[in-house]
Amino acid sequence: MQVLDIKEESETVRSLIFKDDLCSKAKPGQFVMVWIPGVDEIPMSISMMGDHSLAGFTVRKVGEASKALFDMKVKNILGIRGPYGMPFTPIFGDVMIVGAGTGLAPLLPLAEILMQKFASINMIIGGKTLSEFVLVDRARTTLSKNKSEIILTSEDGSYGIKGLATDVMESILKKKYIDIIYTCGPELMIKKVFEIAQKFSVPIQASLERIMKCGIGICGSCCIGRYRVCKDGPIFDSKKLEEIIDELGLFRRDHSGMVTMIE
Repeated sequence: MQVLDIKEESETVRSLIFKDDLCSKAKPGQFVMVWIPGVDEIPMSISMMGDHSLAGFTVRKVGEASKALFDMKVKNILGIRGPYGMPFTPIFGDVMIVGAGTGLAPLLPLAEILMQKFASINMIIGGKTLSEFVLVDRARTTLSKNKSEIILTSEDGSYGIKGLATDVMESILKKKYIDIIYTCGPELMIKKVFEIAQKFSVPIQASLERIMKCGIGICGSCCIGRYRVCKDGPIFDSKKLEEIIDELGLFRRDHSGMVTMIE
C-alpha cells in the first residue's frame, strides 16, 4: 500500500500515514508488521487510528530498516500485516500514563479513547534531553479536553523538570489515588515504573518491545520468560510483568536468537 502522508515529528522521527480498513479499527497497543521492499520487515506500534480507513505509525531512525522507513516518501509502497497483539484494556477513572520518546506512540491512541469517557489523566513524558521529545503537541491537544495534566521531565534539565519521569510518578502517587498506570518506553524505565506501581499497589499495563520475525507467535524470537511478546503481548499487565521481572530490562534475543544484555 502507498504512504499517503508523512508528518515530521523531529529531526529523527516521522509518522507515516496509510490507508487500511483493519488497521484503522485497531485497538490501542496493537502493532503491525511493516515490510520495506528490499530491506526488512519490522514491528511498529500503531500510533494513529483515524476516520476514512486511515492509520499510521511513528518511526525513529536507529537501524537499517527504521532508516529506510524514515526516508520513505509519499506514494512509496509498504507492506502491512496486522494488526496483531493484545491491546491495552482501557480503565476509566484516575489514570497515570508514563512514556518516553516514541514510547508515546501506542499511548496516545489510548489517551484519546480515555478522554472520550472523561477519564482524568496524569501524563508524565520523560527524556534525556530536549531532542528526544516527540508527539508532545499531540499529547497536549488530546489532554486539553478536560481536567488532565502533562508533566515533562528531562535528565539534563533542558526541557521541563530536571530529573526522571519515575521520580515525578512517585511523588504524585504519594499524594493522589490512581486507578491504573499505563507505560511504554525504554525497558529499564518500564521496570522502574512497575516497581513503583507495586510499591503503591497500583495495577499497571506496559507495552514491551522485542525483535519480531513472524509477529504471530511461531518463531519465538520475541520470547521473554514463557511469553511471546507478539502473541501474549505486547501489552503486559502486573501479573505477567511480575513473572518476567528477572528478565525485564536485562535480557533480550538478538536477530540470531542469542540472548544478549540490554544496553
